[in-house]
Amino acid sequence: MSEPIVVGVDGSDQADRALEWAAAEAVLRDRPLHLVHAVESWPYKAPIFVPPETPEYLNHVGRRVLAAARERVQERWPDLVTTTALVTNEAPQALREQAEKAFALVLGSRGRGGFASLLLGSVSLRMAGHSPVPVVIVRGDATDRGEVVVGIDLLGDAEAVLDHAFDAAAVHGARLRVVHAWQTFATLVEAGYAFDHEQIELGLRDQVVATYKPPRAKYPRVEVVDEVVMAHPVTALSNASRNARLLVVGAHGRRWNITRLGSVGHGVIHHSECPVAVVPIG
Repeated sequence: MSEPIVVGVDGSDQADRALEWAAAEAVLRDRPLHLVHAVESWPYKAPIFVPPETPEYLNHVGRRVLAAARERVQERWPDLVTTTALVTNEAPQALREQAEKAFALVLGSRGRGGFASLLLGSVSLRMAGHSPVPVVIVRGDATDRGEVVVGIDLLGDAEAVLDHAFDAAAVHGARLRVVHAWQTFATLVEAGYAFDHEQIELGLRDQVVATYKPPRAKYPRVEVVDEVVMAHPVTALSNASRNARLLVVGAHGRRWNITRLGSVGHGVIHHSECPVAVVPIG
């Protein structure tokens, strides 16, 4: 069986939107769907504060959440192979373990909150920087129209990010927009240094084209446009997300085997108007 698409569910509206996105993606890619609900029992481990029925109650609620989510998927996509997992653990750890061998992990931008649910506001942000697989955070308008946008950093390794973006564009039959944003150094301008913005942009565009040349050869049917913008990367990518179906960015890099999201990824997750795929690098 192929690698599944894993989605965190907690019964919230945002998690339900993530569920629908993940299910549609699983059908399109002919992959199984795996639903995960985490029961965070740590606040209830001190017996003096815990009604005796609390752990069983939380598990009961979790089972109901999973059953409702699975029923919702099967009503719309009856042939989609769907499995579930109720995990008693902190949500980030539960999701990391369940998604270890997945194709992607899908989360809502926020969750229901409370101790027994996926705290998707904080969890989605944390998982985007620590997941071993691409994390898709479903926010903004999740549509089946528009182009795929990918942001690249010419100083970093863009291979994994571009591969994911080209693959998404090919699967969805969408145009791919490759965006690179750059900024002048205000202190140097104030000091009297001159910048030939047009020449800099031409040079950067040549580098951008060279960077996406290998995956473009792999996906010759994908229409590609490139955009070099003098703006903050978060601003440029957030603007591009307005007419996109998916925005793809990379994690900042790895240090001590931990993927770091970085300020651009962090900002994009908060300001994007479409689902964001964060791809681990390295």
